Amino acid sequence: MSDYHAMPDGRRIAYRLTQGSGTAPAIVFLPGYMSDMAGSKASALFDWAEANGHTCLLLDYSGCGESDGDFADGTLSRWRDEVLALIETKLSEPVVLVGSSMGGWLMLLVALELTARAPDRLAGLVGIAAAPDFTDWGYDDAQKAQLARGETVLEDNPYGPEPTPTHAGFWADARQHLLLGAPIPITCPVTLLQGQRDAEVPWETALRLAERLDSDKVLVQLAKDGDHRLSREEDVARLLATVGQHLLTA
Repeated sequence: MSDYHAMPDGRRIAYRLTQGSGTAPAIVFLPGYMSDMAGSKASALFDWAEANGHTCLLLDYSGCGESDGDFADGTLSRWRDEVLALIETKLSEPVVLVGSSMGGWLMLLVALELTARAPDRLAGLVGIAAAPDFTDWGYDDAQKAQLARGETVLEDNPYGPEPTPTHAGFWADARQHLLLGAPIPITCPVTLLQGQRDAEVPWETALRLAERLDSDKVLVQLAKDGDHRLSREEDVARLLATVGQHLLTA
């Protein structure tokens, strides 16, 4: 069952929290674009954390899942602030952020803000097909022109019958958060899990991100037969082992 956190403007953000019994960092899972905390990877991570006595926080961004709001109003800035609000009000320990696809971009933005506010709160990052700057490399010139005119871009959705929308507000906000063009001042341990058969995020993106991160403790794991979702049994097992290793070495 979900609980709710009220943001200053009154919108309620749905979340699930299991409290651990040890001193390890808390795990915070950040879903992908149009995804939510009911997804298979989020659920597997939460169940694993609960069974092993680790603190784990899941959430639905506003306009997604059980949270209030309209998806068309969602932006990286808005969702980053929601994640930070939940971390600061619900957790007291350092955190390992786990970000899937767009959640991997959001993971970096949250990490940068946490580092600025309280450097000791950031214990590690785990990216799953992390997609920083996807509004830059994931759209052609015609689509970018359409978004710049304030129009919505609709694309085929491989995971459902309805097309996937990109709203002009999201795209405009995302342009303020591009990261891959300069060094990224994050120094904590980072693991990037990436499939080489990912049809949505080119696997070279993981290498570009690894190069840009200031941290010397960056591990990139490429699954040659892995797709974008990385939700097969072996993919989830790799994710859980990776998160467990971050908790042990934090």
